[in-house]
Amino acid sequence: MWAYAEDTEWASAAGRCGPDGLIGRSAETQSLREGLARNRLVTVTGAAGVGKSALAAVGASAGSDGACPWARVIYVRCPGGGGPVAVGALAARVAEAVLGPRSTGAGTGGRRTVGAGAVPDARGARAKARPALADLVAALRGTAGRRPVLLLLDDADAVRTECAGLVQRLLMDVPGVRVLVTCRQALGLGEEQVLRLAPLTPDAAVELFLARARDTAPGFCAEGAASAAVARICRVLEGVPLAVELAAGQLDAEPSAWALADRLEQGQCWLAAPGPALRRHRSLRSAVGAAYLLCERPERAVWSRSSVFRGAFTEPTAAYLCAGAGVAPHQVATCLARLAAAGVLETLDEQGGLRPPRYRMTRAARDFGAERLRAAGEFEVAVERHVLHHRRLAEVAEHLWHAGDQRQAARLVRDNAADLTALVEYASRPEAPAAQVTAALATVADLWFWWTVHDYGEEGRAHLARLLPRASADDHLTARARWLAAWLHAPGDPATARALLGQVWPVAVLAGDDALIGWVAHVQGVLAWERGDARTAAECFRQAADTVPLFAPGGPAPAVSLAALAVAQASTAPGAAGRSARRALASPGVRDDAWATALARYARAYTDHHQGHTARAWHRAHRTLATLDTRVPLPGTQDSPDIPSVRASLHRLLADIESPRTPRATVPAPRTDTPMPSRTSSHR
Repeated sequence: MWAYAEDTEWASAAGRCGPDGLIGRSAETQSLREGLARNRLVTVTGAAGVGKSALAAVGASAGSDGACPWARVIYVRCPGGGGPVAVGALAARVAEAVLGPRSTGAGTGGRRTVGAGAVPDARGARAKARPALADLVAALRGTAGRRPVLLLLDDADAVRTECAGLVQRLLMDVPGVRVLVTCRQALGLGEEQVLRLAPLTPDAAVELFLARARDTAPGFCAEGAASAAVARICRVLEGVPLAVELAAGQLDAEPSAWALADRLEQGQCWLAAPGPALRRHRSLRSAVGAAYLLCERPERAVWSRSSVFRGAFTEPTAAYLCAGAGVAPHQVATCLARLAAAGVLETLDEQGGLRPPRYRMTRAARDFGAERLRAAGEFEVAVERHVLHHRRLAEVAEHLWHAGDQRQAARLVRDNAADLTALVEYASRPEAPAAQVTAALATVADLWFWWTVHDYGEEGRAHLARLLPRASADDHLTARARWLAAWLHAPGDPATARALLGQVWPVAVLAGDDALIGWVAHVQGVLAWERGDARTAAECFRQAADTVPLFAPGGPAPAVSLAALAVAQASTAPGAAGRSARRALASPGVRDDAWATALARYARAYTDHHQGHTARAWHRAHRTLATLDTRVPLPGTQDSPDIPSVRASLHRLLADIESPRTPRATVPAPRTDTPMPSRTSSHR
């Protein structure tokens, strides 16, 4: 037996369920039913649009065996819709659902006097709520018999405090009642079991999209490129069921699924659909905006200002960016915690752990916050702070790399990779000031080790291609950026690399920058090696090793060029190659450079193999590879970062040693997705 406060709204929530239940929610449905069987109060929480109401509709219905465990299910849509909610409005709604409309209209001919809006006289509302609550308790006691009564309070965010008091009273006075609540955050009662609803898995999101797409565009076929487009759409929407359903409804209005995916990359709050759905489900903006309306002013400011972050951020970072204009720095941490409780932010690290907690804003909330930020005229200020913060972060990472803490440097960049990309995007806007372009270019140049050592060369090339056209033509920073771009282009695009080096060389010579002159020589050695000229490559690497000063920041150490020199000499001067490899290992400062040490050990193993010392080369390569795989510090070093390029070179060398083929050597050069030109046999 069901009792409805608002039949059309409940039917809308229940109608989102298919004949087999909710797509991708079988485990959650089972957990909810088990929770209701064991506990008198269950609260389903989660972010906006994640499907709390739909899950409650399924969980409150009959089980898989068709038997309904409830004597009566009472559905109440909690009051609230953006405006003020009267005191006692929730109790009046519940009483109306249980007792009928006359329960709230004594002396008024059955006309309702309490609803979603405000009641003019709060004292009168409380006075009327007291007898209504007593009648409600009596009615529920009479209804509950052998089977309990289930009271479902849907969307209790606007009346969360009153809901907690009402539920506590009912649980104490009516033993036969059980309560199911949907709310963005828990009520905080002691006997409450909380079921936190997460977004759908990628596969379930795709299944839901296709199910809704069949209703919108019957001829849609998700095969080949269209299948990849659907996966991309669901990935951009982060598996939020409401967003996935609304996006599927846009297929007939877009040229293709790829076009829809491109549009969603730019923003999601435009998603909307007409129909009998709950008002908060008619658009993604309404669903997210409902949470925004319930926030206090400082929380709204922190929400909108934090929308400039693309990835995870910490409390100190948020305090730096969000403080000011009515928000004190000490308030930011509290605002972040409240936004996380409301599902606006995700907490990525456990509170009280070894690392400070990090937060990430959901994509829909970020798009909504960005809209509010622009409307408040604060977007440019927030971007300026964002750029300045991540510029400093890149400086710290580059310092850590040269100080010997290379693993920490790489971790710092990896944790902030999304926002470093956002920095480049902000600086690439036509209206971006020159200071932001300079800061972004310096950031990319300082992170040379991330692009070259950690195999992100393609991404680094793309960033430089966006920034260099807007940079000054003759300053030192631009010359450094062009040198880095030349190094990133060298393996797959030698013509572009040579053109860039031609622009860097005069600036480096006129400035007397020995480090930059030496690094230009190193890239020239890579270009010579790529075209099969081992002798010229060796001369260039020797010049680089002799020219780059020790401990020069901003590029590879002399030991890196010495390791490349040893590899280049192996085919023409085996004895000199061995001496160059030993010199690289003995180079001052190599102890603090795990990358240079790994390259030097690879060079020694390669020269040993080329000289016929196969067993020694095999053992040396295995020892070096084992330290990289287990992250044990290399002998003579303090740290062992993840160095995928060196690991790949060692694996290739071991494959050559264990097969009759001639060894294929590699020199330090960033790997990209661009096909490499084939080498001639003269240096193989």
